[in-house]
Amino acid sequence: MNKYEVMYVVDAALEDQARQDVISRFNSVVENNGGKVERVDEWGKRRLAYPVNYKTEGYYVLMYMSAPSELPRELERNFKISDACIRYLITRLEGEIPAKREPLKPYAAREAAAAGEEAEEAPAREAEAPAPAAEEAPAQEAPAEEAASDVTEESQTEIE
Repeated sequence: MNKYEVMYVVDAALEDQARQDVISRFNSVVENNGGKVERVDEWGKRRLAYPVNYKTEGYYVLMYMSAPSELPRELERNFKISDACIRYLITRLEGEIPAKREPLKPYAAREAAAAGEEAEEAPAREAEAPAPAAEEAPAQEAPAEEAASDVTEESQTEIE
């Protein structure tokens, strides 16, 4: 038996019960054809990269399964027949099934979380960072000026 990773996108306009029925139907297709569903990860609603049939959002589902080599073709046939499935991808896994992955947060949620963290960290960073002293700045610039004047004196002597 081969191991497969199946990612499919279900229409986000479906209600919760209808969506669960679609997911269980695909799981039963695997089990009825001699396969075994190892794990199903529901990633939830996501914005699609481009509109598909005038739909801009989809509900992502990731399924890991062990199955005979004929099963992916049957599963693809069922994906094509189903009106609820927008897109699908079946890939064969080499090795073990990876540990559970947490899906990426939607862009708006990441942006809001980043803005919240920045707002909390900004006062803390200002309090921790010491203010540069006025005496240190000229002292740091002085060696650079001396080095520049040494270079110009050396180049003038070489020119003469």
